[in-house]
Amino acid sequence: MKGKAIIIVIVLFQFMAVTSLYADSNKSMTEMPKQEPSLSLITKTPEEGFQLAIKLARKAVKATQPNKEVLVKLREVYSKDANSLIAVSQVVAIHFQTVAAANNYWRDKK
Repeated sequence: MKGKAIIIVIVLFQFMAVTSLYADSNKSMTEMPKQEPSLSLITKTPEEGFQLAIKLARKAVKATQPNKEVLVKLREVYSKDANSLIAVSQVVAIHFQTVAAANNYWRDKK
């Protein structure tokens, strides 16, 4: 079970790296890159972990659709589609599962 969780974390980081590179390649060369703090899966509480899972899902959407106008237009469509909303919940749940595993499910290590 521990090995499976490690594989999930590795795959997640690889996905984040690829989507980040793809998003960066679509930016203008004159644009100044934003300095973002380094991302960690380690959180203090399950609530912080859940918020991180949502943030990861949002970052993936922005990375795969960097055109803000298109993103806003699509939001109108998927926000009214039950299947799309269920899919979003599944993505967040998978991210939360990964964050929980990285945090040893917030168990004390005593």
